[in-house]
Amino acid sequence: MALAWLTSPHLIDAILAFTLLEGTVLAFCYRRTGRGLSGARVVRMLLPGACLLLALRQALAGNPLPWVPAALATALLCHLADLCAAWRS
Repeated sequence: MALAWLTSPHLIDAILAFTLLEGTVLAFCYRRTGRGLSGARVVRMLLPGACLLLALRQALAGNPLPWVPAALATALLCHLADLCAAWRS
C-alpha cells in the first residue's frame, strides 16, 4: 500500500501544492516586511523545480509524450532565465 502511494501522481500533486504554498508565504512575507526575496525572485527560484515535478507527474501518470519533454524543456528555460537574472545582479 505504501509503495503505491510513493509511485502515485497524487504524491507529486501534494508536493506541488506545498511548493505553491511556500512561494505564496515567501511572497507574502516580502510584501509585508520588505525583507527576503521579491515575488519575481521567488517565482524564478521555484518554477524550474515545479516544471521538473510536472514532468515526473506526467511520467508516473503514463503520459510520457509530449508532456515530459515539454516540461523538461520548460524547466531548462526557466533555470537559464534564473541564471541570467542572477548573473546580472
